[in-house]
Amino acid sequence: MTRAEFDALLASLIERDGALLFRDQAGPSRKGDEDVDLYVFSGHLEALRSEEIDGEIEEHLMDLGYPPAASEEAAWEQVRDFYLERGCVLLRVEADEYVLSEQLAQHLKLL
Repeated sequence: MTRAEFDALLASLIERDGALLFRDQAGPSRKGDEDVDLYVFSGHLEALRSEEIDGEIEEHLMDLGYPPAASEEAAWEQVRDFYLERGCVLLRVEADEYVLSEQLAQHLKLL
């Protein structure tokens, strides 16, 4: 996905009551609706590797029960593989990578 396509996807969403909804399907806006930017979106992901947000990859790897990796790249590969082996979906946006649950990917019409 290009950065422009990704930005358009985020702009088409709102977060309401902890869920991501498409603006055109959400009906009238409500108090508490939040625009979705990368930070809001990141709260719905399993893992991410992004230049814009520090995903704390080493800490995430340790939370999964793995020993420290030799490099950040190796840590990301282990984290990414952990989730992909469990049915998650990898979304690449230029150099960034985001791991989503299959359910979220389907909801966002990415599959």
